[in-house]
Amino acid sequence: MKFKFVILISILAILIAGCARKPIAYDKTPYDTKECSKQLIKGTDVIPALRIDKIVVYKSKKVMYLYKQGKVIQEYKISLGKNGLKGHKLSQGDYKTPEGEYCILSKKCDPRLYRSMLISYPDAQDIARSKSKGLNPGGLVTIHGQPKWNSDGRGDAYTLQHDWTEGCIAVPNKAIDFLWSAVTPGVKVEIHA
Repeated sequence: MKFKFVILISILAILIAGCARKPIAYDKTPYDTKECSKQLIKGTDVIPALRIDKIVVYKSKKVMYLYKQGKVIQEYKISLGKNGLKGHKLSQGDYKTPEGEYCILSKKCDPRLYRSMLISYPDAQDIARSKSKGLNPGGLVTIHGQPKWNSDGRGDAYTLQHDWTEGCIAVPNKAIDFLWSAVTPGVKVEIHA
């Protein structure tokens, strides 16, 4: 009887000690969307020496390559749409990542997903393909950073092992920081199966 009582007291002590701990603060430095927006307005977001020519994504490998003058200068692991590996995006809400040749249209300071860059999906072919099947192709597909809870990158190992977006391409925040400094609207984006 004493043995069971000692075990019960020990378990309670462990539980109480665990509850008394402060929660881990993943977002110690809040992302300043106003400062980000000022950079965009001033045009100080791009560093000319870092400027790249092309972004190439291979969905099957879950990797993104950045090209400058025909040479790969950076490589990043990526996450895709929840159904990202299952063919080309056909409709809004199918959670697929599109395939094809696109370009960067604009940048957005996004407090929910750090920074993002809008790609030119859907193009005329995408629209025609979806309409022929009676579907809405959707839109607003971006290359973006991590969700706010992973702002410091502690969760990258987890997020990069899973496809969790609605069809976008997610990279670590350190990668989107580099892209932010290296990409101007019009940069080509190739997305392969």
